[in-house]
Amino acid sequence: MNILMIEDNESVSEMMQMFFLNEGWEAEFKYDGKEGLDAFKSDPEKWDMITLDLNLPSMDGMEVGRQIRKISKTVPIIMLTARDSESDQVIGLEMGADDYVTKPFSPLTLIARIKALYRRSELTAEPQKDSESNDENFDVQTAHFKMNLKTREAYLADKLIEGLTPKEFDLLYTMAKKPRQVFTREQLLELVWDYQYFGDERTVDAHIKKLRQKIEKVGEQVIQTVWGVGYKFDDTEVGQ
Repeated sequence: MNILMIEDNESVSEMMQMFFLNEGWEAEFKYDGKEGLDAFKSDPEKWDMITLDLNLPSMDGMEVGRQIRKISKTVPIIMLTARDSESDQVIGLEMGADDYVTKPFSPLTLIARIKALYRRSELTAEPQKDSESNDENFDVQTAHFKMNLKTREAYLADKLIEGLTPKEFDLLYTMAKKPRQVFTREQLLELVWDYQYFGDERTVDAHIKKLRQKIEKVGEQVIQTVWGVGYKFDDTEVGQ
């Protein structure tokens, strides 16, 4: 794995370098927001994972993340932040980060988060267009909705839902393959993120919000809130 760590605290970087080497991973460290962005832009295909601090000199981590997402929708991003406010974390997730870790953190916790996120993103390369696409290619198909795991594409009323990040696609797939089943936030954290957030449900809500915005660009909403419980996929009322 090639990791780009954009972190202005050299002590943190030096500590993580030892753990990365122990895992057999290559890592490059940048201590400035603009330098980190330039390192990514110079070779976007090189990086398997980005860890991104929010408090950076020259360019804020939020803006670095936004610029990275303009170049790649799929590269996994984990935010590292000393900020502990809900708004910062939600904004970061909405910016396009896949996960966040609040400082101070255990190196083993970050390693576990990286492994879990990487497992989920291994098969999320930019989708290739299938010139022979037909109904047999779809892994999920309902009256108005279909998904193809190979191409990482989702369609509502035969319209492509564009710009889905890996986590948004996985979240949609998890619910759509069991239509009308209600999932709690805790269940979605475990099923989609592959580990537990110990009760922190904000990441689910942030991803659901972004997912809904992208769905609504092509048609009616199919992600429903079940108040006091969680969320479900239901397209039975589409077109009515």
